[in-house]
Amino acid sequence: PRGYIFFTITAFVSGLLAMGYLGRAAALTVVIAAIVGVVRRIPRGRVTTYGAVAARAGLPRQARLVGKVLAGLPQDSGVPWQRVINSAGRISISRADLGADLQRALLEEEGIGFDARGYVDLRRYGWEGMSPPDIEALWQPGR
Repeated sequence: PRGYIFFTITAFVSGLLAMGYLGRAAALTVVIAAIVGVVRRIPRGRVTTYGAVAARAGLPRQARLVGKVLAGLPQDSGVPWQRVINSAGRISISRADLGADLQRALLEEEGIGFDARGYVDLRRYGWEGMSPPDIEALWQPGR
């Protein structure tokens, strides 16, 4: 059922775009809202990966898109961007104004531990995610 939900959401948005019912700007807004919706649900003291956010937002294999959306957020957005790391369990950030040091400090403030090589143990600190109804709710208007 979980894969079906992702396929359905992606197909739905793609179909609306193709049929002209949804403009590119509106589709992008929906996608950004879904990504931000997932990231906002990551609890304090937990992390997840870019790929996991993409999958939970109904956008499988779009980890780089998640990174671009998070990098484009205003600094005062209130979105806990720092809780998203790469699939190896490391910080991978390219925005010079935020920097890896800031992300690490924010995560350590939340109780996330790093090993000597700078890795986070995803088994210990990883977020399990959302239920299928929570995922579907991301795509509801007004959320």
